Amino acid sequence: MTHNTHYLHSFFGIDEELINKSHSIEENLLEEFKKVDIIKQHNQYKVLKTMQEAKLSDQHFNWTTGYGYNDIGRDKLEEVYARVFKADDAIVRPTIANGTHALTLCLTSLLNSGEEMIAVTGKPYDTLDELIGLSGNYPQSFKNIGITYKQIDFLKNGQVDLESIDTEVTTKTKLVYIQRSTGYSFRKALDIQTIKEIVTRVKSKNNNIICMVDNCYGEFLETQEPTEIGVDILAGSLIKNPGGGLALSGGYIVGKRDLIELISYKLTSPGIGKECGLTFGQSRIMFQGLFLAPHIVSEAIKGAIFCAKLFEEEGYEVKPKYNDKRSDIIQAIKLEDENKVLAFCEGIQAAAPVDSYVVPVPWAMPGYESPVIMAAGAFIQGSSIELSADAPIKPPYTVYFQGGLTYEHSKLGALMALKNIKKL
Repeated sequence: MTHNTHYLHSFFGIDEELINKSHSIEENLLEEFKKVDIIKQHNQYKVLKTMQEAKLSDQHFNWTTGYGYNDIGRDKLEEVYARVFKADDAIVRPTIANGTHALTLCLTSLLNSGEEMIAVTGKPYDTLDELIGLSGNYPQSFKNIGITYKQIDFLKNGQVDLESIDTEVTTKTKLVYIQRSTGYSFRKALDIQTIKEIVTRVKSKNNNIICMVDNCYGEFLETQEPTEIGVDILAGSLIKNPGGGLALSGGYIVGKRDLIELISYKLTSPGIGKECGLTFGQSRIMFQGLFLAPHIVSEAIKGAIFCAKLFEEEGYEVKPKYNDKRSDIIQAIKLEDENKVLAFCEGIQAAAPVDSYVVPVPWAMPGYESPVIMAAGAFIQGSSIELSADAPIKPPYTVYFQGGLTYEHSKLGALMALKNIKKL
């Protein structure tokens, strides 16, 4: 055995046959990894140059208290995000609880009674169901306050139904909602070119329609972000890609200045907007996380590519395939068996640096219609840029693998997951 093989075998009990298979897979992935590195370099230099042009200084890492007036670190962070995403303005706050909170701030700020929202990429994440009125009894749901919700599902081949967008989007439509990532669906994420096609068609109907993108899991997967190709407003989570594994919490929103102003009034209060809001001394790690994000994301993508190739060679259907173009960090593996889902997630948990001794079990997670199993031993609770896996416990028993602050950790997680499945 090589020294590397010795570590995998003696530390984690992975047999020599599986280790040799992993080495063979890695040799076949060199060209795919080179493609990832090209995108990483572009985005790394883009972020670095942006921070230089914004004249970032260590004075921007200082604390403020109380209302947070004149928080130059907070203001500089939002300037940097706006520049990186080629947007007019930004809101970047540790007090945004998660991606769903960022999306909700946008939707509730930009839509009013009597207006229409169309989700053109199928149903959004389950966590938005109660806001829209698809489930629950929330009295201020869109359904209850008179906001019309329409939905255009994907075609059977997994492509966006552009023809239905042409017919369903009308002058009555106020906002078109685009979810970049796959969610709990077995399809590829929307790439920038597809998002551009959607925006072009929508704007040809009425240039005033707001095009909004849920960008969770998609940051730094390509050399452009959706706000660079005509998207009006974009939102995501800091404990996913852009936080670089360092941000303790938070979310971001970038886009047109007038829309950001409206959203800032929902964030705090009309007349106050972005002027208030303590950052609790988190500015430095949010800057540093953003600086590291292109590299961290590339490590996670390489891990996803390895996982796809590993399980595809074992006969499982995966989405995307190892050599497909990617636009989010998520790797779906269709296991077709509940026990295999449990074994997969137990393997991911056993590979974790935190809580590796814990056995994950399905539970009734708020906002989801079926029990969900989640495996994650992360330094930041719920951090999806760290190695994790989750799955709704329902047919076809597809598990969703994502993250990894280092490629080596992501690779180990995939090997441990397969090792567990092989024991069944």
